[in-house]
Amino acid sequence: MNLCKLIAATSTPDLLLQISFIVTQEWFSILKSEPKPDNIQFRTIPNVIPSEKDRSKDLPGFMEAVFTKMEADGFPKPNVILADSFLPWAVSIGERRNIPVASFWTPSATVFSIHYHYQLLKDNGHYEANLAEQGEELVNYIPGITPIRVEDLPSVIYGKQRKLLPFLLEYVSQLANKAQYALFTTIEALESQVLEALQAELPVPIFTVGLTIPCLDTEFKSNQPSPNYLSWLDDQPKDSVLYISQGSFMSVSKELLDEIIAGVHSSGVRTFWVSSENASLLTDGIGKRGIVVPWCDQLKVLCHPSVGGFWSHCGWNSTKEGAFAGVPFLTFPIGADQGTNSKQIVEDWKIGWRINKDRENLVKRDEIAQLLQSFMDLDSYEGKEMRRRAMEIRNTCLEAIEGGTIQGNIDKFIRDISRGTRQ
Repeated sequence: MNLCKLIAATSTPDLLLQISFIVTQEWFSILKSEPKPDNIQFRTIPNVIPSEKDRSKDLPGFMEAVFTKMEADGFPKPNVILADSFLPWAVSIGERRNIPVASFWTPSATVFSIHYHYQLLKDNGHYEANLAEQGEELVNYIPGITPIRVEDLPSVIYGKQRKLLPFLLEYVSQLANKAQYALFTTIEALESQVLEALQAELPVPIFTVGLTIPCLDTEFKSNQPSPNYLSWLDDQPKDSVLYISQGSFMSVSKELLDEIIAGVHSSGVRTFWVSSENASLLTDGIGKRGIVVPWCDQLKVLCHPSVGGFWSHCGWNSTKEGAFAGVPFLTFPIGADQGTNSKQIVEDWKIGWRINKDRENLVKRDEIAQLLQSFMDLDSYEGKEMRRRAMEIRNTCLEAIEGGTIQGNIDKFIRDISRGTRQ
């Protein structure tokens, strides 16, 4: 939706853009009240896939339903189909109806490249690797990607969700071989070597469309009444609050959560914790120096002056928002692409520390408490250097947004589809 808003804003009297945003009825109920330009309209299809609320219980089944049951072909012919890369049938619709398709890859370009070069992983013995024996081995043969440990590869390469890999390889193949455009939600300077290598290999033109975050929306900058949680942040000292979010999808074990809560409490660090579950448990555990909310406008929170750090599961959306906000990370990946994003944060961008877990994915409360105290120490050399780097990354993001690079890519994409140059 944020990308569509950016595209819709380029509409002019000479080039009127109308965007149909197609979602399931469930997602329409979630999104319908969101502010949007008049030239974006919703169209719905039935709820042919499992509910968003339950997808984590059977992720392979959810993915199979998305892969096979969502296809809808009855809408008026557009100039272009802009589709999430995880909807590969959209490319088939484009082929049948002679409509160019722009495949929108929502994870990082690095993760795309890892899947694109899957055969290299097989050839080097790193597919289905035994982490106990091979986890520390370096993958140093994927073009454009700095050396990465096997255990930092996307978990479908070696983990319990290997059955999802055929879906991912199909998504990558459709984007690389059949779509007319590839859109990556990244900033070129953050993944420049990866994007350069991909553009040299892929037959499809690549457009980097930025972070596609709502800070560019007018409602982000408006003077609407502040939620209570923003008022709480207003009362905290500058850079004193650790924002904690483990995402909205995957979860940690009860044993691990107990250790985290105890460690956070004994650290004495101010915390802002967002969790749709375990709210009472978290509230009891963190004491008076924290706040727990079921949901928040994450980017507004991260950009608040009192927030000095981000404990994150490292989903790509959260990674982008933290980078834009200029806050350092404590990375705590759970699965999927999150370990790869954590590696980029810590090793490539140098704006975060890892929370080290043992082979049973546990970390002890005393270790957590000590780590948080060190991480939130604003006077230490390590803390100052990390925050300096985080602000450099933020400036990189701002330069791409305010300097026109992203808008230039979007404008070029619009010019191409309006002229039909790729049909």
